[in-house]
Amino acid sequence: MLVREKYNSTLGPDGQKHLSDARGFSLIELLIVIAIILIIAAIAIPNLIRARMAANEAAAGTSIRTITSAAVIYSTTYANGYPAGLPTLGPPAGAQATCDQADLIDPILTSAPFQKSGYTYSYTGSVPVIVAGGCTSPGYTAYLVTAVPMVVGFTGTRSYCSDEPGVIHFDTSGAVIGSSAACVALPTLQ
Repeated sequence: MLVREKYNSTLGPDGQKHLSDARGFSLIELLIVIAIILIIAAIAIPNLIRARMAANEAAAGTSIRTITSAAVIYSTTYANGYPAGLPTLGPPAGAQATCDQADLIDPILTSAPFQKSGYTYSYTGSVPVIVAGGCTSPGYTAYLVTAVPMVVGFTGTRSYCSDEPGVIHFDTSGAVIGSSAACVALPTLQ
C-alpha cells in the first residue's frame, strides 16, 4: 500500500531532508489577487453603466418615434383624430383591431405602468374631436408624448418628447416635459 505524505521533502544545503508544508496560497498572495480584481471592477463598472444608459436612451428615442408614427397611422386609418391614449394604440385581448384598440404598438408600451428600457412614457391629448363612427371615445387634434428616465443618471440622462409634427426633442436634464410649447422649445434629436 502506497501512502503519500502531506509534506514535500527536499534536500537542504546540509544534505539533510527538510519537510515543507505545501498547503496553498499565502494570505498576501490572495490579497493581491483580490486587489487586482477590485481595480479591474472599478474600471469596468462605470463603463458598463454608461453603455446601458446609452442603450436605454436610444431605445427611448426609438419608442417615441414608434408612438408618433402609430398616432399618425391611427389618425388616418380611423378618422378619429389622434388616439385618446397609449392603450388605444395597443392590441385588443383576442379580438380584431378596432378604433378603441388599434393594435399598432406592442403591449409593453401600451399597458400600465407604460415603462420600457428604463424609461416611463406618457401620452396626453388636447382638444377632443367629434367621435367617429365605430369608436367609443373621441380622439384629439393634438397630442404630446414624453419619455422620462425612471432614475435620472442611472437609467438615462435625457428625457424625450414629440407632438403632432412628429419631431423628437430632448432635454439633457432628464426633467418631465409638461407641454407642447415646452417640448418645441427644446433641441431636436438628430
